[in-house]
Amino acid sequence: MRNIKPIIFSLLLLSFVVCIPSASSAQTLTGTWKANDWNWKSKDKNKDDNDDKNDKTVDKDKIQLNFRYEKNNGNWSHGSSYDFSDIQGLTKEQVNGSNVSVKFRIAHEPGTIECEGTFNNGNGSGTFRFTANPTFVSAMQSRGFTFNDERLLSATALNLTTAFVDDVRSAGFKNIDTEDLFKAKIFKVDSAFMKEMAATGFPNLDMEDLVKARIFKIDANFVKEVIAMGFAKDSLEDLVKLSIFKITPEYLREMKAIGFTNLNAEEATKLRIFKVTPEFVRDMKAEGLTNLTVEQATKLQIFKVTPEFIKQIKAEGLNNLGVEELVKLRIFKVDGDYIRRVKAKWNEPLDVEKLVNLKIHGIIR
Repeated sequence: MRNIKPIIFSLLLLSFVVCIPSASSAQTLTGTWKANDWNWKSKDKNKDDNDDKNDKTVDKDKIQLNFRYEKNNGNWSHGSSYDFSDIQGLTKEQVNGSNVSVKFRIAHEPGTIECEGTFNNGNGSGTFRFTANPTFVSAMQSRGFTFNDERLLSATALNLTTAFVDDVRSAGFKNIDTEDLFKAKIFKVDSAFMKEMAATGFPNLDMEDLVKARIFKIDANFVKEVIAMGFAKDSLEDLVKLSIFKITPEYLREMKAIGFTNLNAEEATKLRIFKVTPEFVRDMKAEGLTNLTVEQATKLQIFKVTPEFIKQIKAEGLNNLGVEELVKLRIFKVDGDYIRRVKAKWNEPLDVEKLVNLKIHGIIR
């Protein structure tokens, strides 16, 4: 489960990707923009994934804007979705019009992005000019944060404000850097969320932990739900597992109803991982496998011991087999067809061990 962390962050923290991070005294940039370009993410490896709903199912009351420019033979890209109220000079009617020329701007504390171009039936493209706000730059420098051109443009697109930065700093994080500010903004980590998690029994989470909590939707309500399910909240990693594998009160009630009572978090997670469902357990009971343990149920799923397989074996006269015997038959590929071939050539009584030995040694193929 520890290996999940680098994968998650590589997928979700591709914000403000800077191919050649160099400072610029001009703090003015020009480039191109596209709107509602749903293929943009797959076309450009240097993209910002801060909006994980950047697809065709996005809210139609929002607009997706992607900005990019080249510098010193390197590419920089950033994409975000916006409410129309966040954009000056652009309406939904213009966006959905036919070959409509537009001029609009995004003005936030870090700077202003001025755009012009054309929209046609929801899709748009054009050029932009970004101008940084020197007051914001000075304010960040006085707080120990340095922003190059690329990050100033990202800060503007994300509406990263001095007030937000001060709020994050007031939470008492140690050694917070500029990248942490962007993580906090993208994943909505502020002092209120830090206090909320502290009140639930996690008082010393760092920025990475809090971002992880946001990614997996772990908040005070989730922690209360975990406690109500009878699980201990020993670590954030345990909560992450429960969230990833969707261990909910409803799931536990379903499993309890079929005989799995007093499951701990590890057992519940194991059942989820190996797709042990109430339907599967009921099917096993119908074939005579009652009172299954977590280990037995997961083993049946791992080795694909299905109701159909059990019926095959029963049809050849092998009844009342236990989990281990059925698993052994499955491992060595002893099925109904093989048993019938053995019967045609073998007059002695057959049991699981005899069948497996015949298959292993190739006596009857």
